[in-house]
Amino acid sequence: MKRSGDKHRASKADLRSDINRDVEAFLARGGSIERFEPGETALQARVSPLRTPIFNEPRTERTPVDDVVAALDARRQNRLKRSPSRKRTRKPQPRKRIIYDDFGEALRTVWQED
Repeated sequence: MKRSGDKHRASKADLRSDINRDVEAFLARGGSIERFEPGETALQARVSPLRTPIFNEPRTERTPVDDVVAALDARRQNRLKRSPSRKRTRKPQPRKRIIYDDFGEALRTVWQED
């Protein structure tokens, strides 16, 4: 049962129809769609390739934060430590012990207290 306030994910068919409706509205307002050849890009007019700023600059010094990391780790360790739980003392319960013969076959069962 759907309530009016529930959000639902649009299906692929819904998205496709929304896009087609938007394209038709764009064309109806006088917009136009240009066709490009496969592999054609806007960067062909550039003379030099794009430069990546990552490796072109000299190496910069990093700010050491070892003390901050150590403080955070210490705080985390304090949170993770559990308080000593109370040990439950149980009355000794008799345990079942099986007596075997020399060939590994069970002879009898005895109850033994620890």
